[in-house]
This record gives sequence, structure tokens and C-alpha cells, in this order.
Amino acid sequence: MTLPPKQALIVAHGQPSDPEPPELWLAEFAVQVAAFLPEWTIRSATIAKPEALENQAYYLDDGAAVFPMFMADGWFVGRVLPRRLKGQNLRILPPLGFHDDLPQLAAAVIQDHLRVQNWTESETHVLLAGHGSAKGDKAALSTRNFAESLSELLPEIDITQGLIEESPFIFDAARDLGDRAMCLPFFALEGGHCKFDIPQALDAAGFTGLRLPPLGYAAALPALVAQALKESRKNA
Repeated sequence: MTLPPKQALIVAHGQPSDPEPPELWLAEFAVQVAAFLPEWTIRSATIAKPEALENQAYYLDDGAAVFPMFMADGWFVGRVLPRRLKGQNLRILPPLGFHDDLPQLAAAVIQDHLRVQNWTESETHVLLAGHGSAKGDKAALSTRNFAESLSELLPEIDITQGLIEESPFIFDAARDLGDRAMCLPFFALEGGHCKFDIPQALDAAGFTGLRLPPLGYAAALPALVAQALKESRKNA
């Protein structure tokens, strides 16, 4: 049996109103992933930048992997991405938010901040800020399932979820959490939601805890994605 080529395209949503910064960030992320896969060709593209996805996919051989930097298996992963790939024979992998090791990575991020702040788990609140959607339940379900997985790993921490587009809204979930709290955005990239929507909701709620970067910015994430690509090729 012939294994698939050592090629991958990392895809994220990006920012339609300002596509270039996320495109550049994702390109740098792909370089970091490639450092763990020296024999591979790793490409990147955002859906938001016109023709970027098509231009990068053009250079992929049959059977190459497409890794969606998305937290939910929703409309973009299930509908938009296959349509934009125009029938190419590529393997679309499960999105980042579904990776089995992502909860452990997030737990490590939280524990690192606990050590820096000298907080105990039992006195700490974590707000997992997700997207949600008024058009379907997959985005909210992804955040809720991840919060539950995180709670199993950190049982002494009070972990709640708040969403941008549906209940429970971030504004409501962030109220009265106290100073020993941290907000972890359940997002792959720092787009408009992380720069504006989440901070505005936290401000309105009077949130005084730590405001962490989106989970996609975790230092250990390139290694996780690299391992996912290696395993997907081995199991293809």
C-alpha cells in the first residue's frame, strides 16, 4: 500500500475585513509546524483571502492532508472547504478543536498561568470563550464538549463557557467571577472576535481576571499539529 505524500495544507478562516494579517500569522505557524516535519512540505491559506486556498491547494498531490484550524466541524469545514477545494483528491482531517490531545494542551496552559500567579486550582475560575452560532448548534456543542473535557482534567477548577453569538453569552458568564479568574478564548486565530467582541463583553461584565491569548496561540500547538499530520498519514 502506497502512503500519501508528505504534504499538508493548514487552513484557517481568517479575517474577511482584513485578510492579510491572519494570512501572515498562519504562514509563520506553518513554518513552525514544518520544523517538526523536515521531510514534509507544509503550506497554509485562509479562506478569507481571495484565491489563497485555491492557489496553495494547486500544488498538492493526490492524497495530501488538509488540516482545518477550526474549533468546530461546522459549515466552513463541512461545506465551504470541500467546495473551495474543487474536487481535488485531498484528505480533510478532523478540525483542531476535535484533536484528542487539545484538552490536555489547554490544561497545561491554564496550569502554567496558575503557577505564575501563585493561585490554587480550587480558588480559580476559568471562562472558556467560544463562538457559538445563531445558525446551528455545532459551534456551541464543540465549546461545551471541550469545557467538559477540560473539567475532567482540572476537576478542582470551576470551568464555565460563554459564547459570542448565543446563550450562555460571555457577558453573563463573565460576571461575578472575581479576581482569580482567567478567560481562555476557544479560537484558533486572533481575529476580530478575540480583539474586539470578547474584550468588549468582558469589559461590560466587569471581568477583572486574566485575559489569555486564543488557544491557537499556545506554544505547544505546532508540535500537536505536526503529530496529527504524521499520524493521519500513517493511518491513511
